[in-house]
Amino acid sequence: MDHSIVQKYFTDFSEKQLQQLTALKALYEEWNAKINVISRKDMDHFYLHHVLHSLAIATQFRFTKEMTVMDLGTGGGFPGLPLAIFFPEVQFLLVDSINKKLNVIKEVSQATGINNLSTLHSRAEDIQNKKFDVIVSRAVAPLKDLWKWSKPLLRKNKTGQTDAPNGLICLKGGDLAQEIHESLCKPYVWELEKIFAEDFFVEKYMLYVPLR
Repeated sequence: MDHSIVQKYFTDFSEKQLQQLTALKALYEEWNAKINVISRKDMDHFYLHHVLHSLAIATQFRFTKEMTVMDLGTGGGFPGLPLAIFFPEVQFLLVDSINKKLNVIKEVSQATGINNLSTLHSRAEDIQNKKFDVIVSRAVAPLKDLWKWSKPLLRKNKTGQTDAPNGLICLKGGDLAQEIHESLCKPYVWELEKIFAEDFFVEKYMLYVPLR
């Protein structure tokens, strides 16, 4: 499956963005042969399972160029790397506790000319002296923990940014009722199968916890 699945839902890519998207799969395949960055069985559905899934965030939220976004527990670079391609004027920091995965992200970014992305080798709870407008995450930990780690790292939106997100946006799957209840958060929830008409998105959700 090639990147046309992404263009089925997003049509306003520049030539540079299309080149970046097109290059991603071969680069990840090359790195995956050396380091297991992405589940091998997922590589056949790379654009559906990783790129389009990450870009679900871009269907509901607009990041503007003054904003800084952190991807918490980015793993192989998702959702942060596709979002950095989609929002080239926004600064992204991709954070993970596994350094070899961050090295892959750096190499992929360099090879594709993604220059609005940096990485940090750290656990979320160890980060200090950094503040972000938005934190994004995909299937890293229960919402209770994600919010506990994220809240101290979020800053209130700058003036004039009332329509921009300000808080935690996470991608999750399965029955989330118990997890949401235990988190004591009141997230906004989107069913991804209503956004993307692909079987993969059944029982997949996007949650947004605004900083109040």
